[in-house]
Amino acid sequence: MNIGTTLMRNANRIPDKLAFKFGPKTYTYKEMNEYVNRLANGLLARGIDKGDKIGIMMKNSDLFVMAFYAIMKAGAVAVPINFRLTEREVEYILKDSDSVALFFDVDYADIIQKATENNDKLRLLIAKDHVLENQLTFEEVYSSNKDEPDVVVSERDDAEILYTSGTTGNPKGALFDHLRVLQVGMNVAITFQLNAEDNLLHLAPLFHSAQLNLFLISGTYVGATQVIHEEFNPIKVLETIEKEKITFFFGIPTMYNFLLQVPNKEDYDLSSIKRYGYGAAPMPTSLIEQTIKLFNNKQIYNLCGLTEAGPGGILLHPEDHEQYAGAGGRPILGTEVKVVDDDGNPIKPGEVGELLIRSDMVMKEYYKKPKETAETLRYGWLYTGDLATVNEVGIYTLVDRKKDMIITGGENVYSTEVEHILYRYPDVLEAAVIGVPDPTWGERVAAVVVPKEGRNIDYEDLRAFCREHLAGYKTPTIFFEEKLLPRNASGKVLKYKLREQALKMEPVLKHV
Repeated sequence: MNIGTTLMRNANRIPDKLAFKFGPKTYTYKEMNEYVNRLANGLLARGIDKGDKIGIMMKNSDLFVMAFYAIMKAGAVAVPINFRLTEREVEYILKDSDSVALFFDVDYADIIQKATENNDKLRLLIAKDHVLENQLTFEEVYSSNKDEPDVVVSERDDAEILYTSGTTGNPKGALFDHLRVLQVGMNVAITFQLNAEDNLLHLAPLFHSAQLNLFLISGTYVGATQVIHEEFNPIKVLETIEKEKITFFFGIPTMYNFLLQVPNKEDYDLSSIKRYGYGAAPMPTSLIEQTIKLFNNKQIYNLCGLTEAGPGGILLHPEDHEQYAGAGGRPILGTEVKVVDDDGNPIKPGEVGELLIRSDMVMKEYYKKPKETAETLRYGWLYTGDLATVNEVGIYTLVDRKKDMIITGGENVYSTEVEHILYRYPDVLEAAVIGVPDPTWGERVAAVVVPKEGRNIDYEDLRAFCREHLAGYKTPTIFFEEKLLPRNASGKVLKYKLREQALKMEPVLKHV
């Protein structure tokens, strides 16, 4: 079996079942499979060979789905690209991945033109409409042949190169074959009990591994109906849940935060939701509590993983939220997890070490980067770079990235712990904690705060609030106020950017 097979089998098994809905456009499984076959056969006719790398720089849409599954059926390798990247970053990924073709949205024509000027390997550009001289449209690439492409694709053939967030330096491409990706999707289907009666809502970008591998793959595998939103709009999300009777969706914590800011959120009928998940960034316990109240549903899951693991790692189940809200959870199905010290020895409960993951869903390698691969994949384990603790009952909790840990006066401060307290303050919408250089203490704990709309924060009071719940050395001594936090497309706060900005920003409060 391969990824394209899952779509084909549902086209044969449940041909008239509604498969995808994007705005007013709808597709049954039979219709979507035929579009995908026509596109895949068109790619082959245009000289695409098995194993060729093909970029996708598109927002969520029906065409994204077609492009992805056509690449799979042609035996090529999909390279999803963050559409928020700059010309330089796009140029780097296209060259680093050896992409020979690219699907893109017309909105990015200027970036694509500049990013591909000096690329001799890229020979095929495809978009919905004509916007570049050397580019084809989907309609021009579609073949009249609706049959399955004449390409043998095995489960061990390469399927995806997923580029990491690149929060520091250039991103690295995590390489996956069909089997690894399918195991991710099947594990999700089992864990969340997904089936053909479910209506899934795609909110997060499909170029991101979570939305793509966890939910598009699983939704297609089980034959669910999948509703696609091009962009996140909190009011539209609530309207869609009510209208389409959505049973499951996944969002980053920021999305839930904005849902909670909708003034008449209680007026929507959200009772169709059976379960829902969050991930990509820590979710404060106060936000979890408010979200459970909004949906009047305790079936909330924390998906805590990373791209290189499929994505995969640990999962906090609903029953564990009652006692361990804010934790990462237990190893997901088919996964081993451990936390070790700098010498590779397992830590004791309550100590902090690096989180390691082992499973058949972990990437094959970083594409064309043997040195980085050897540093990350060791003795069968994926070294995540995440600092974590584990308690006596096997619940793992991420406390920080290794590079983001703050050391002040010789004491370790983990930003996640401080951020959880800041989020409990009623006027705080978002917050991030960073270390800033200090000649005496090495680093000082600084908080970057985004107030809720229309709220004015008394920062002396906020600092006193933190001091009530944190040790003195953990309490922020510097506060900055911003209108928003810089994030990558995965929803992760770019703390290196905050550290750079902090050197130039004027604090709203600074305690000596």
